[in-house]
Amino acid sequence: MTLEKLISVAREQGASDLHLEPGLPAALRVRGTLRTFGEAVSPAKLVEFAREVVGNQHWPEFAERHSFDLSKTISGVRCRINVMQTARGVGFAIRLLSTFQATIENLNLHPDLKKIVNATNGLVLMSGPTGSGKSSTMAAMVQEINLSDDARHVITLESPIEYIFRPRHAFIRQREIGRDTPSFEQALLDALREDPDVLMVGEMRDPQTMRLTLNAAETGHLVMATVHSSTCTEALQRVVGAFPSEIQNAVAAQLADSLVAVIAQRLRFRPDLNIRVPECEILIPTIPIKTFIRNREFFKINQVMETGAEAGMWTFARYQSWLNKRTSWHLPSAADEAPDSEPAEAAGLPAMERTALRPAKPNVPPIAVPAATGVVAPIEIEPIEGGLETVLRKLGS
Repeated sequence: MTLEKLISVAREQGASDLHLEPGLPAALRVRGTLRTFGEAVSPAKLVEFAREVVGNQHWPEFAERHSFDLSKTISGVRCRINVMQTARGVGFAIRLLSTFQATIENLNLHPDLKKIVNATNGLVLMSGPTGSGKSSTMAAMVQEINLSDDARHVITLESPIEYIFRPRHAFIRQREIGRDTPSFEQALLDALREDPDVLMVGEMRDPQTMRLTLNAAETGHLVMATVHSSTCTEALQRVVGAFPSEIQNAVAAQLADSLVAVIAQRLRFRPDLNIRVPECEILIPTIPIKTFIRNREFFKINQVMETGAEAGMWTFARYQSWLNKRTSWHLPSAADEAPDSEPAEAAGLPAMERTALRPAKPNVPPIAVPAATGVVAPIEIEPIEGGLETVLRKLGS
Protein backbone atom coordinates (compact mmCIF):
# COMPACT_ATOMS: atom_id res chain seq x y z
CA MET A 1 0.00 0.00 0.00
CA THR A 2 1.34 3.42 -0.95
CA LEU A 3 1.53 6.42 1.36
CA GLU A 4 -1.10 8.14 -0.79
CA LYS A 5 -3.48 5.20 -0.30
CA LEU A 6 -2.88 5.10 3.46
CA ILE A 7 -3.67 8.80 3.78
CA SER A 8 -6.78 8.40 1.62
CA VAL A 9 -8.01 5.59 3.88
CA ALA A 10 -7.31 7.71 6.95
CA ARG A 11 -9.32 10.59 5.51
CA GLU A 12 -12.23 8.28 4.58
CA GLN A 13 -12.31 7.00 8.15
CA GLY A 14 -12.40 10.52 9.59
CA ALA A 15 -9.01 10.11 11.30
CA SER A 16 -7.13 13.08 12.69
CA ASP A 17 -3.78 11.25 12.76
CA LEU A 18 -2.03 8.40 10.96
CA HIS A 19 0.87 6.56 12.60
CA LEU A 20 3.25 4.27 10.71
CA GLU A 21 5.87 2.08 12.37
CA PRO A 22 8.07 -0.65 10.81
CA GLY A 23 6.72 -4.14 11.34
CA LEU A 24 3.35 -2.93 12.65
CA PRO A 25 -0.02 -2.27 10.99
CA ALA A 26 -0.92 1.36 10.33
CA ALA A 27 -2.71 3.05 13.24
CA LEU A 28 -5.45 5.68 12.98
CA ARG A 29 -6.65 8.08 15.66
CA VAL A 30 -10.40 8.48 15.26
CA ARG A 31 -12.32 10.57 17.83
CA GLY A 32 -9.26 10.40 20.07
CA THR A 33 -9.01 6.57 19.98
CA LEU A 34 -6.25 4.60 18.26
CA ARG A 35 -7.00 1.55 16.14
CA THR A 36 -4.86 -0.45 13.72
CA PHE A 37 -5.75 -1.79 10.31
CA GLY A 38 -4.28 -3.76 7.43
CA GLU A 39 -1.00 -5.63 7.23
CA ALA A 40 2.29 -4.72 8.86
CA VAL A 41 4.32 -2.13 6.95
CA SER A 42 7.87 -3.21 6.16
CA PRO A 43 10.91 -1.12 7.24
CA ALA A 44 12.10 -0.85 3.63
CA LYS A 45 8.72 0.52 2.52
CA LEU A 46 8.78 3.22 5.20
CA VAL A 47 12.31 4.27 4.23
CA GLU A 48 11.01 4.57 0.67
CA PHE A 49 8.12 6.76 1.92
CA ALA A 50 10.57 8.87 3.94
CA ARG A 51 12.86 9.49 0.97
CA GLU A 52 9.85 10.51 -1.06
CA VAL A 53 8.46 13.08 1.38
CA VAL A 54 11.76 14.40 2.80
CA GLY A 55 13.45 14.68 -0.60
CA ASN A 56 17.09 14.32 -1.59
CA GLN A 57 17.91 17.89 -0.58
CA HIS A 58 16.93 17.39 3.08
CA TRP A 59 17.77 13.69 3.42
CA PRO A 60 21.27 14.36 4.87
CA GLU A 61 19.65 16.57 7.53
CA PHE A 62 17.24 13.77 8.44
CA ALA A 63 20.08 11.22 8.56
CA GLU A 64 21.96 13.51 10.97
CA ARG A 65 19.08 14.58 13.25
CA HIS A 66 17.02 11.34 12.93
CA SER A 67 13.83 13.42 12.64
CA PHE A 68 12.28 15.85 10.18
CA ASP A 69 9.15 18.03 10.23
CA LEU A 70 7.31 19.24 7.15
CA SER A 71 3.88 20.03 5.77
CA LYS A 72 2.81 18.60 2.44
CA THR A 73 -0.28 17.94 0.36
CA ILE A 74 -0.69 14.23 -0.40
CA SER A 75 -3.67 12.79 -2.27
CA GLY A 76 -5.36 16.16 -2.00
CA VAL A 77 -5.00 16.15 1.81
CA ARG A 78 -2.91 18.78 3.55
CA CYS A 79 -0.71 16.97 6.12
CA ARG A 80 1.70 17.88 8.89
CA ILE A 81 4.31 15.15 8.92
CA ASN A 82 6.97 14.13 11.41
CA VAL A 83 9.42 11.54 10.13
CA MET A 84 11.47 9.97 12.92
CA GLN A 85 13.93 7.22 13.71
CA THR A 86 12.63 4.65 16.18
CA ALA A 87 13.99 1.39 17.58
CA ARG A 88 12.38 -0.40 14.64
CA GLY A 89 13.57 1.91 11.85
CA VAL A 90 11.83 4.89 10.25
CA GLY A 91 8.39 5.88 11.53
CA PHE A 92 5.78 8.50 10.63
CA ALA A 93 3.37 10.62 12.66
CA ILE A 94 1.00 12.33 10.22
CA ARG A 95 -1.63 14.91 11.21
CA LEU A 96 -4.38 15.28 8.60
CA LEU A 97 -5.40 18.88 8.00
CA SER A 98 -8.47 20.10 6.16
CA THR A 99 -9.33 23.21 4.20
CA PHE A 100 -11.65 25.13 6.46
CA GLN A 101 -12.57 28.72 7.18
CA ALA A 102 -11.52 28.64 10.83
CA THR A 103 -13.21 31.37 12.84
CA ILE A 104 -14.35 31.65 16.44
CA GLU A 105 -17.90 30.79 15.35
CA ASN A 106 -16.95 27.89 13.09
CA LEU A 107 -14.93 26.22 15.84
CA ASN A 108 -17.80 26.62 18.34
CA LEU A 109 -15.64 28.74 20.65
CA HIS A 110 -16.96 31.32 23.08
CA PRO A 111 -17.26 34.87 21.68
CA ASP A 112 -15.10 36.16 24.57
CA LEU A 113 -12.04 35.02 22.60
CA LYS A 114 -12.70 37.84 20.13
CA LYS A 115 -12.09 40.40 22.87
CA ILE A 116 -8.63 38.99 23.52
CA VAL A 117 -7.30 39.73 20.03
CA ASN A 118 -8.52 43.32 20.24
CA ALA A 119 -5.51 44.08 22.45
CA THR A 120 -2.77 46.05 20.71
CA ASN A 121 0.14 44.78 22.83
CA GLY A 122 0.96 42.13 25.37
CA LEU A 123 1.18 38.33 25.53
CA VAL A 124 -1.55 35.76 24.87
CA LEU A 125 -0.60 32.22 25.93
CA MET A 126 -2.40 29.29 24.32
CA SER A 127 -1.93 26.04 26.22
CA GLY A 128 -3.10 22.45 26.08
CA PRO A 129 -1.77 18.94 25.55
CA THR A 130 -0.79 17.64 22.13
CA GLY A 131 -3.81 17.19 19.86
CA SER A 132 -6.08 19.49 21.85
CA GLY A 133 -6.77 21.90 18.97
CA LYS A 134 -4.40 24.70 20.06
CA SER A 135 -3.32 25.38 16.50
CA SER A 136 -6.93 25.56 15.30
CA THR A 137 -7.83 28.13 17.95
CA MET A 138 -4.69 30.16 17.23
CA ALA A 139 -5.57 30.11 13.54
CA ALA A 140 -9.09 31.31 14.33
CA MET A 141 -7.69 34.17 16.39
CA VAL A 142 -5.31 35.20 13.61
CA GLN A 143 -8.20 35.01 11.17
CA GLU A 144 -10.25 37.22 13.51
CA ILE A 145 -7.51 39.83 13.23
CA ASN A 146 -7.41 39.28 9.47
CA LEU A 147 -11.14 39.95 9.12
CA SER A 148 -11.31 42.94 11.47
CA ASP A 149 -11.50 46.49 10.13
CA ASP A 150 -8.25 47.44 11.86
CA ALA A 151 -5.50 46.57 9.36
CA ARG A 152 -2.47 45.10 11.13
CA HIS A 153 0.83 43.55 10.07
CA VAL A 154 0.92 39.93 11.24
CA ILE A 155 4.03 37.73 11.25
CA THR A 156 3.69 34.03 12.05
CA LEU A 157 6.68 31.88 13.06
CA GLU A 158 5.87 28.18 12.74
CA SER A 159 7.60 24.81 12.56
CA PRO A 160 6.23 23.76 10.16
CA ILE A 161 3.53 26.02 8.71
CA GLU A 162 0.19 24.29 9.31
CA TYR A 163 -2.27 26.98 8.28
CA ILE A 164 -1.91 29.13 5.22
CA PHE A 165 -3.70 32.48 5.37
CA ARG A 166 -4.98 34.63 2.54
CA PRO A 167 -4.58 38.26 3.66
CA ARG A 168 -7.90 40.11 3.87
CA HIS A 169 -7.64 43.31 5.92
CA ALA A 170 -4.37 42.30 7.59
CA PHE A 171 -0.95 42.07 5.94
CA ILE A 172 0.24 38.55 6.82
CA ARG A 173 3.76 37.12 6.51
CA GLN A 174 4.41 33.47 7.36
CA ARG A 175 7.89 32.10 8.08
CA GLU A 176 8.76 28.45 8.56
CA ILE A 177 11.55 27.54 10.95
CA GLY A 178 14.30 25.64 9.17
CA ARG A 179 13.20 26.77 5.72
CA ASP A 180 12.78 30.54 5.92
CA THR A 181 14.82 31.14 9.09
CA PRO A 182 17.22 28.93 11.04
CA SER A 183 15.50 29.13 14.45
CA PHE A 184 12.73 30.70 16.52
CA GLU A 185 15.39 32.81 18.22
CA GLN A 186 16.65 34.29 14.95
CA ALA A 187 13.11 34.74 13.64
CA LEU A 188 12.10 36.70 16.75
CA LEU A 189 15.18 38.91 16.51
CA ASP A 190 14.37 39.55 12.85
CA ALA A 191 10.69 40.21 13.57
CA LEU A 192 11.46 43.14 15.85
CA ARG A 193 13.05 44.86 12.85
CA GLU A 194 10.17 44.05 10.49
CA ASP A 195 7.52 46.46 11.81
CA PRO A 196 5.00 43.87 13.08
CA ASP A 197 1.79 44.64 14.93
CA VAL A 198 1.07 40.99 15.77
CA LEU A 199 3.48 38.08 16.24
CA MET A 200 2.35 34.47 16.36
CA VAL A 201 4.99 32.10 17.78
CA GLY A 202 4.19 28.47 17.00
CA GLU A 203 5.78 27.12 20.17
CA MET A 204 7.94 28.43 23.00
CA ARG A 205 10.39 25.57 23.44
CA ASP A 206 13.38 27.02 25.30
CA PRO A 207 14.22 29.88 27.71
CA GLN A 208 15.80 32.05 25.01
CA THR A 209 12.69 31.86 22.83
CA MET A 210 10.52 32.57 25.87
CA ARG A 211 12.64 35.59 26.85
CA LEU A 212 12.54 37.07 23.35
CA THR A 213 8.78 36.46 23.21
CA LEU A 214 8.29 38.30 26.51
CA ASN A 215 10.50 41.15 25.30
CA ALA A 216 8.43 41.46 22.11
CA ALA A 217 5.22 41.57 24.16
CA GLU A 218 6.68 44.41 26.25
CA THR A 219 7.71 46.54 23.28
CA GLY A 220 4.29 47.36 21.86
CA HIS A 221 3.42 44.17 19.97
CA LEU A 222 0.59 41.69 20.46
CA VAL A 223 2.28 38.29 20.76
CA MET A 224 0.42 34.97 20.68
CA ALA A 225 2.36 31.84 21.62
CA THR A 226 1.66 28.22 22.54
CA VAL A 227 2.97 26.10 25.40
CA HIS A 228 2.26 22.50 26.35
CA SER A 229 0.34 22.43 29.63
CA SER A 230 -3.11 21.31 30.69
CA THR A 231 -4.24 24.38 32.67
CA CYS A 232 -3.68 28.13 32.70
CA THR A 233 -1.80 27.97 36.00
CA GLU A 234 0.51 25.25 34.69
CA ALA A 235 1.23 27.35 31.60
CA LEU A 236 2.43 30.24 33.75
CA GLN A 237 4.48 27.90 35.93
CA ARG A 238 6.03 26.33 32.86
CA VAL A 239 7.20 29.69 31.49
CA VAL A 240 8.68 30.91 34.77
CA GLY A 241 10.13 27.52 35.68
CA ALA A 242 12.02 27.28 32.37
CA PHE A 243 14.49 29.92 33.59
CA PRO A 244 17.31 29.60 36.14
CA SER A 245 16.13 30.18 39.69
CA GLU A 246 18.17 33.37 40.13
CA ILE A 247 16.17 35.22 37.44
CA GLN A 248 12.73 33.69 37.97
CA ASN A 249 11.54 36.66 40.01
CA ALA A 250 12.40 39.05 37.16
CA VAL A 251 10.74 36.76 34.60
CA ALA A 252 7.60 36.47 36.75
CA ALA A 253 7.38 40.26 36.99
CA GLN A 254 7.86 40.62 33.25
CA LEU A 255 5.19 37.99 32.61
CA ALA A 256 2.72 39.68 34.98
CA ASP A 257 3.21 43.08 33.33
CA SER A 258 2.83 41.85 29.73
CA LEU A 259 0.10 39.21 30.07
CA VAL A 260 -3.18 39.75 28.18
CA ALA A 261 -4.75 36.30 28.67
CA VAL A 262 -4.01 32.60 29.09
CA ILE A 263 -6.23 30.07 27.33
CA ALA A 264 -6.09 26.36 28.19
CA GLN A 265 -7.97 24.05 25.85
CA ARG A 266 -8.98 20.42 25.57
CA LEU A 267 -11.29 18.55 23.21
CA ARG A 268 -14.36 16.50 24.14
CA PHE A 269 -16.29 14.34 21.71
CA ARG A 270 -20.03 15.05 21.56
CA PRO A 271 -21.90 11.96 20.32
CA ASP A 272 -25.06 14.01 19.77
CA LEU A 273 -23.20 16.32 17.35
CA ASN A 274 -20.63 13.80 16.06
CA ILE A 275 -17.85 16.37 16.49
CA ARG A 276 -15.15 17.13 19.02
CA VAL A 277 -15.89 20.40 20.81
CA PRO A 278 -13.22 22.58 22.45
CA GLU A 279 -13.53 23.21 26.17
CA CYS A 280 -11.58 26.21 27.44
CA GLU A 281 -10.23 27.70 30.63
CA ILE A 282 -9.54 31.44 30.29
CA LEU A 283 -7.42 33.49 32.67
CA ILE A 284 -7.55 37.31 32.56
CA PRO A 285 -4.76 39.14 34.47
CA THR A 286 -6.65 41.20 37.03
CA ILE A 287 -4.68 43.03 39.74
CA PRO A 288 -4.83 40.06 42.19
CA ILE A 289 -3.75 37.67 39.42
CA LYS A 290 -0.80 39.88 38.49
CA THR A 291 0.22 40.03 42.14
CA PHE A 292 0.15 36.23 42.45
CA ILE A 293 2.23 35.85 39.26
CA ARG A 294 4.75 38.45 40.42
CA ASN A 295 5.11 36.66 43.77
CA ARG A 296 5.05 33.23 42.10
CA GLU A 297 2.06 32.23 44.23
CA PHE A 298 0.48 30.24 41.41
CA PHE A 299 -1.51 28.01 43.78
CA LYS A 300 -3.73 31.00 44.64
CA ILE A 301 -4.79 31.69 41.06
CA ASN A 302 -7.47 28.98 40.79
CA GLN A 303 -9.46 30.45 43.67
CA VAL A 304 -9.59 33.85 41.97
CA MET A 305 -10.64 32.24 38.68
CA GLU A 306 -13.62 30.64 40.42
CA THR A 307 -15.01 34.09 41.23
CA GLY A 308 -13.65 35.96 38.21
CA ALA A 309 -16.61 35.62 35.83
CA GLU A 310 -17.23 39.37 35.73
CA ALA A 311 -13.62 39.92 34.61
CA GLY A 312 -14.10 37.49 31.70
CA MET A 313 -12.51 34.43 33.31
CA TRP A 314 -13.72 30.91 32.64
CA THR A 315 -13.03 27.72 34.53
CA PHE A 316 -13.46 24.39 32.75
CA ALA A 317 -16.55 23.69 34.87
CA ARG A 318 -18.25 26.99 33.97
CA TYR A 319 -17.31 26.56 30.33
CA GLN A 320 -18.85 23.08 30.29
CA SER A 321 -22.06 24.53 31.73
CA TRP A 322 -22.13 27.09 28.95
CA LEU A 323 -21.63 24.35 26.36
CA ASN A 324 -24.44 22.27 27.86
CA LYS A 325 -26.83 25.20 27.57
CA ARG A 326 -25.80 26.06 24.03
CA THR A 327 -28.41 25.32 21.37
CA SER A 328 -26.80 26.71 18.21
CA TRP A 329 -23.83 24.77 16.84
CA HIS A 330 -21.73 25.03 13.74
CA LEU A 331 -21.35 21.62 12.09
CA PRO A 332 -18.61 21.42 9.44
CA SER A 333 -19.84 20.67 5.94
CA ALA A 334 -18.81 21.07 2.34
CA ALA A 335 -20.11 24.62 2.44
CA ASP A 336 -17.30 25.50 4.85
CA GLU A 337 -14.62 24.79 2.29
CA ALA A 338 -13.01 28.02 1.14
CA PRO A 339 -14.61 28.89 -2.21
CA ASP A 340 -11.47 30.61 -3.41
CA SER A 341 -8.98 28.14 -1.97
CA GLU A 342 -5.96 27.05 -3.95
CA PRO A 343 -3.63 24.08 -3.52
CA ALA A 344 -0.79 24.74 -1.11
CA GLU A 345 1.81 24.32 -3.85
CA ALA A 346 0.13 26.83 -6.18
CA ALA A 347 1.53 30.31 -6.68
CA GLY A 348 0.16 33.03 -4.46
CA LEU A 349 -1.31 32.76 -1.01
CA PRO A 350 -3.84 29.95 -0.52
CA ALA A 351 -6.82 30.14 1.77
CA MET A 352 -6.38 29.25 5.41
CA GLU A 353 -6.23 25.63 6.40
CA ARG A 354 -6.71 24.09 9.81
CA THR A 355 -6.12 20.93 11.78
CA ALA A 356 -8.12 18.99 14.38
CA LEU A 357 -11.77 19.57 15.31
CA ARG A 358 -12.75 17.58 12.26
CA PRO A 359 -15.64 15.22 12.92
CA ALA A 360 -15.56 11.59 12.02
CA LYS A 361 -17.72 10.92 8.99
CA PRO A 362 -20.91 9.11 9.94
CA ASN A 363 -21.81 5.71 8.52
CA VAL A 364 -18.36 5.11 7.05
CA PRO A 365 -17.95 1.49 5.95
CA PRO A 366 -15.29 -0.47 7.82
CA ILE A 367 -11.81 -0.71 6.35
CA ALA A 368 -11.43 -3.75 4.17
CA VAL A 369 -8.50 -5.88 5.35
CA PRO A 370 -7.26 -9.29 4.22
CA ALA A 371 -8.78 -12.25 6.04
CA ALA A 372 -5.45 -13.16 7.60
CA THR A 373 -5.17 -9.74 9.25
CA GLY A 374 -8.80 -8.99 9.92
CA VAL A 375 -8.36 -9.00 13.68
CA VAL A 376 -7.05 -5.79 15.22
CA ALA A 377 -3.92 -6.85 17.07
CA PRO A 378 -2.46 -5.16 20.14
CA ILE A 379 0.54 -2.95 19.44
CA GLU A 380 3.80 -4.69 20.28
CA ILE A 381 6.07 -2.44 22.35
CA GLU A 382 9.17 -4.63 22.70
CA PRO A 383 11.90 -3.08 20.49
CA ILE A 384 13.74 -5.14 17.94
CA GLU A 385 17.41 -4.89 17.11
CA GLY A 386 18.61 -2.34 14.64
CA GLY A 387 17.61 1.21 13.79
CA LEU A 388 17.90 3.67 10.94
CA GLU A 389 21.54 2.84 10.25
CA THR A 390 20.76 -0.89 10.02
CA VAL A 391 17.94 -0.31 7.52
CA LEU A 392 20.09 2.00 5.40
CA ARG A 393 22.97 -0.53 5.36
CA LYS A 394 20.62 -3.28 4.22
CA LEU A 395 19.23 -1.09 1.44
CA GLY A 396 22.73 -0.11 0.37
CA SER A 397 23.78 -3.72 0.13
